[in-house]
Amino acid sequence: MTNFLHTQADLEAGLALLIAADSRLKPVAEKAGAFNLRRREAGFAGLCAIVCGQQLSTASAAAIRDRLFKAFDPFHHDAVRKARVDKLKRLGLSAPKIKSIREIGKAVARGDIDLNALGNMDADEAHAALTALHGIGPWSADIYLLFCLGHSDAFPAGDLAVQESARIAFNLRKRPDAKRLTKMAEAWRPWRGVAAHLLWAYYHAVKKRDVVPVANGPAKKAAIKKRSKKKSAKRKLNG
Repeated sequence: MTNFLHTQADLEAGLALLIAADSRLKPVAEKAGAFNLRRREAGFAGLCAIVCGQQLSTASAAAIRDRLFKAFDPFHHDAVRKARVDKLKRLGLSAPKIKSIREIGKAVARGDIDLNALGNMDADEAHAALTALHGIGPWSADIYLLFCLGHSDAFPAGDLAVQESARIAFNLRKRPDAKRLTKMAEAWRPWRGVAAHLLWAYYHAVKKRDVVPVANGPAKKAAIKKRSKKKSAKRKLNG
């Protein structure tokens, strides 16, 4: 049976069950403190919003998303998939993202996938259905299931903050990759989505910074490396 995180009460009830199943998470929850449920719009619009945010800063993603939704009101898959490429480019979408959004629209139009009904499926099955879509990788699929549908067992193992939070919380020598973290999270079924929320909150508490879910991909690694070089250069100037 699929459990859902539709309300704050759902999240809190799931957290109690999660800690009862894995006592190692109790001190993590105590450090994290109270945290809120994250939810977003579901359906074609919700998935397109996630595509807009792939490998971009929060501000850039929000600007492109807002222009896209304003250009197509109401936001319907038929209108978007039939739109001219040059119109979509003017909104700030890259060629790969234009292809992704149009291919997703085609899949919805053909009835190949029901983006709202995915929540009733097993997390792994729903994940496989989403990643079969062009441009939807594991991280995007998990974020959609968790934030847009409230699937309690969706777990974005490829998320950088979740990985780093797990490293600190469990005193690991190095940050676990998606494969290792997925294996660790098996003990948290069917509340892996609650565990993700907890790890984001723990990251915020430990790092003292806001958390924006982001896939740990090449672009993110390059951004981290760039920030590290800037900090190093600043230390040299001050030293």
